[in-house]
Amino acid sequence: MTAPQIEIQVIAVLVAVSCALPGTFLVLRRMAMMSDAISHSILLGIVLAFFVTRDLTSPFLVAAAALTGVLTVTLVELLNRTGLVREDAAIGLTFPALFSAGVILVARYAGSIHLDTDAVLLGELAFAPFNRLVVLGYDIGPRALYMMAGITALNILFVAVFFKELKLATFDPGLAAVLGFSPGVLHYASMALVSLTAVGSFDAVGSILVVALMIAPPATAYLLVDRLSTMLLLSALLGAAGAVSGYWVAHALDASIAGSMASMSGLLFAAAYLAAPGRGLIPITLRRSRQRLEFAQRMLLVHLYNHEGLPDAGRENRVEHLHEHLKWDRSFAERVVGAARDRRLVERRDSLLILTDAGREAARDAMVG
Repeated sequence: MTAPQIEIQVIAVLVAVSCALPGTFLVLRRMAMMSDAISHSILLGIVLAFFVTRDLTSPFLVAAAALTGVLTVTLVELLNRTGLVREDAAIGLTFPALFSAGVILVARYAGSIHLDTDAVLLGELAFAPFNRLVVLGYDIGPRALYMMAGITALNILFVAVFFKELKLATFDPGLAAVLGFSPGVLHYASMALVSLTAVGSFDAVGSILVVALMIAPPATAYLLVDRLSTMLLLSALLGAAGAVSGYWVAHALDASIAGSMASMSGLLFAAAYLAAPGRGLIPITLRRSRQRLEFAQRMLLVHLYNHEGLPDAGRENRVEHLHEHLKWDRSFAERVVGAARDRRLVERRDSLLILTDAGREAARDAMVG
């Protein structure tokens, strides 16, 4: 690998980790779309700060973007508290207004500089290694690398220091308020961190990948684990895996790096959605099928038990009669009978079904239970 390739992947991993940490709490609080709202609306803060400083590298751009993110959250909550609109509608009203204002200002007053909407929305990791940080005449690496390393360290520090408070405020904000943990303060601090992470990632990857890395890895981890600490760690690992694998997919296909990383994060989520133990679509489908079969076997045993010894047993306890009496199709009836025979609950003599001792006892238990 070349040095630029290594730098691109390191930057991508740092972006993924820094996005996954606050993104975990967004997913748990059912505020996933807030990341999209913040990542778009902070364009207005960046533009306004640039008009004041006239310097794209000024730290005031980051501060203004973070404040705009907090403003977005505040406006959404103010609209939501009126009771006239729901939270999703409040988000849909707030961030397009702020984002469109930023787009208008960029198009009208900043069309001749690098601050353009395409760069903000899409980003391009391939160009990150060319924007170098020079200190005392020495090239010490890409600016984005140090920016994202600082933001990642800040996110890790914030989560580590306020882990218990964040956990309590996320799962039981009422109890957190009673205990004096100020869930509102933690909420706005978290949203400021989301804003800071988004604006720090803008120049390198753009807001589309920021949203993907902030939501997809935590959502994937949510399907796989139950503990918050494990979810945070797994979210970071999944984000890093999606970033690295996405880079090499883009390299192989000569495609967009950001798009490939977002796609790989989506594929990891799809894999978890389908196959996550206990929660995935496939395990749930198999479990329901198994439960249906087990319930059908209990119905069969009770049916045979109720007709056992009666004059009509020779007719009612025949396999070909099950689909009529129990409203089963023939193939399902054969499947249920086969499963019961495998468990040695029934015996089949020609087409007549007879309960074994174990089947008789299971039928009695089913009727009692």
